[in-house]
Amino acid sequence: RLLLAGSIDGSIQEVNVSPCPTQPCLLHKGTSYSINVTFASKIESQGSKARVYGEMLHVDVPFPIPEPDGCKSGIQCPIQKGHSYSYLNKLPVKSEYPSIKLIVKWELVDDQDQMLFCWKIPVQITT
Repeated sequence: RLLLAGSIDGSIQEVNVSPCPTQPCLLHKGTSYSINVTFASKIESQGSKARVYGEMLHVDVPFPIPEPDGCKSGIQCPIQKGHSYSYLNKLPVKSEYPSIKLIVKWELVDDQDQMLFCWKIPVQITT
């Protein structure tokens, strides 16, 4: 169950974070998690770029991901209006991250910096 899913230029059909059987997702340090988002685009765009944040105390801390380019993450670019896409990526949890509860916010933006999708999920980083 996601906290929030929204967008301007697209609509989310499904979000999968795995393995994450219950929420908050227990993210073990040194492990990588699979992200799979199915969405439909309402616009045309040459490219797309992911931005991932950890929300702590109402502050967004950038969460580095190895491949921010959506066109290298399962999306066939250019993105076409009315088409559905499967976005696939990894969320690596580094061993130096603190053991805390936070909210992961994942955005994918188009060429105009408008949201193709945005979703949030509560997580607990643990050893």
